[in-house]
Parts: sequence; C-alpha cells; structure tokens
Amino acid sequence: MRRGNTAALAAGAAAAGLLLPVLTELRLRRTAGPLTGQWRREVVEPRGGTPLGISFRPLQAAALGLEPDAALDALLAYPFQLIRLSAYWDLIEPGPGAFAPGALDRQLDAAERAGKQVIMCVGPVKAFGYPEYFVPAHQLDAPLREGALVTPGEHRGLLDAAVDQVTRMVERYRGRAAIIAWQVEHEAVDPLGMEHSWRLSQAFVAAEVAAVRAADPGRPVLMNGFLATSTPVAAQQWWRTRDQGDSLAVAERLADIVGIDFYPRHGLASAGPLTLYLDGSRKRWRQRRRERLLDRAAAAGPGAPGRRVLIAEGQAEPWETVTVPPSLAGRAMSSCRPEDVIANYSQCLRWGRAQGLVLDGYLFWGAEYWLAREQCGDPSYLRAFARVLSAA
Repeated sequence: MRRGNTAALAAGAAAAGLLLPVLTELRLRRTAGPLTGQWRREVVEPRGGTPLGISFRPLQAAALGLEPDAALDALLAYPFQLIRLSAYWDLIEPGPGAFAPGALDRQLDAAERAGKQVIMCVGPVKAFGYPEYFVPAHQLDAPLREGALVTPGEHRGLLDAAVDQVTRMVERYRGRAAIIAWQVEHEAVDPLGMEHSWRLSQAFVAAEVAAVRAADPGRPVLMNGFLATSTPVAAQQWWRTRDQGDSLAVAERLADIVGIDFYPRHGLASAGPLTLYLDGSRKRWRQRRRERLLDRAAAAGPGAPGRRVLIAEGQAEPWETVTVPPSLAGRAMSSCRPEDVIANYSQCLRWGRAQGLVLDGYLFWGAEYWLAREQCGDPSYLRAFARVLSAA
C-alpha cells in the first residue's frame, strides 16, 4: 500500500474515532416538554458535610422581570447554608472617581441577617452572570483585542486598576465574619463564550490573587472553571487555552479552593419545536478529567493548593440557545427540568463520595429562574430545590 494511502486511512480512522463520541453525545429533543412531577420521586443524595447554597445574580433577576432585592429576600428564606455574591466592577465604579457599593452592601447585609455564609466574587474583569465582563469603560483606552492574551506587560494600566479594585473590595468587606472565601475572576483564563475571544493570562490573574491574599491573608481564594461534559466542547476548550491551560488547570495552580462549573446538557441549535443538545456527562470518557481533579484533591495534604473542591455552579436552570432561559406555561425546557435540579446535584455528591472527598459546597445555579417560574404559576423548580434541602 502506498504511503499516501496509509496516511489518508490513518487520518480517516482518527476522524472517525472523534466523530463516534460526538454522535453519541448529541440529543435531538423537543425543546419543551410537559411538567411531570418526577422531581417528587427523584433520589436525593445525602449531603453529608457538604454545605448547600446558591449564587445570586441581580442582573439576571432584573432580566427575568424580578426586583433584585425582593428576589434575594425570597431566596434567603430557604434553609440553605451558603450564598455566592459578586462585586460587579462597572456597577460599583460607574464613572471616574465614583464608588457605589450600596447594592452589594444591601445584599451582604441581607445574607448576614439570614445567617448565611458568603463567597464573595471580587472579579474584577470577569464575574459570574451574563455578560460575565464588567470592566468600566473608563478603565480601558480601547476594547481588548479579540484573540489576544491579556498580559501584565501589554495591559499594565488595566492590571493596576484591577488590583486596586480587588484590594478596595477585600478591605471593605474583610471585617464581615460571614464571608468565608474570595473568588478571583470567573472562569479566569477562558475566553468569554462566543462573545469574545480574548483571554486573561495566568500572570495577570496571579497578580490579582496575590493582591487579595495581601489584603486578607486569613481567608482562602476560590477560582472556578468549566468542566467540559462533551467531546466537542472539550476539544474547543483545549484548543483555545492550550498555551497555559484552562481555568480549572490554573485554579489548581493558584487557588486554595477549586470550583467546578457543571452543566450536563445545553442547546446547540433550534428549529421549530426541536433543539439539538450536547450531553456527554455520563459517558465514561468524559469522566476522566473530573476523576483526576478529585483524586488530586483527596490525595493532597493539608494546605496544598487545590486541596479543596466545591461545585461552584451546578446546573439548575435551562441552558437553551438564548441568553435568558425561556419560561413556557406548563412546560419544562429539556436542558434542565425540575427533576434535573435534583439529579445533577445527586450526581455531583456521588462523585465526591466515590473518591472519599467531602465537597466544600454545592451551589445551585439558576435560583432567579425558579422565582420567575413561580410567578408564572410553576413552583416546581423551587419545590425541587426545597426537597433537596429537606431530604439531604
């Protein structure tokens, strides 16, 4: 056989080897199906020593038609232990020399009154909740260049301002006993989805982490990253971050607590009543990275970076092909039904138990959506959450 033919066959075999897992991870489903009440029967894994909680996104609450402070008060009435709040830089510094932390002060005050522990995301460039980018316009002479790696050398002005911002936030709130950890950036070195292709360098983020530790040496630093649950997403993520590793890899190097963002199913494309979803979360070949991460955490000695792990975002709201999750009367979106709120939680708790590790927390992602659903006459998402809290 000629060498060219051999190479072509080898390339074809490699492509087929990649295509097969991709095909098994695609799901064509009706975008919305009837509510079934299955959440009442879904098995709830015992939480053991793992605290449960939520992340709160005031901008998402407003996008869903909710009043943010009232939404937070409604959620804080539930008996969970942990809440993640965020300092959105452009809201706190709306103009040169301005300082407006009032909204965040109210959120933290409310969490303290409710007896919750708090993880405070100090950003500053990236923070959780769409659009995940919150640099004030006056802090940049020009938009960050697409495809660029944002390094200290080329973006010294932005880094200096970012370090000042995280220092100011930590110094303001470090006297609050409710705060148990600082989160630095959000999925720190990954590109911003499909919106932006620039990325923060590890050196840029390391300088922010150092500033937080200098301002408050006594509290741990959390950094989070997206755990790819399908072959196409994992391949894209590896390719786009191959020069320094993705956010989970950098979190293991820089942080005291590694936060995993876990979304088992999300929409790719919709046509009429149908959506094509990616879901490879239960495939054996998609488990290996997560197992390695948890193994390293379980094996590390006291004080080792990355020794502690929590689920920073456990999918508990739909991830469809639009920014704001749809809410259809009497229907549940296929990417996350009420029963999936419980199933995703239980899956993650089983991960930790299988590797002899007590997770530092499990934060349900989507609490604002649950309230919006309740206002539309469907309390099932909130009731699924309440069932976990009572049964776990």
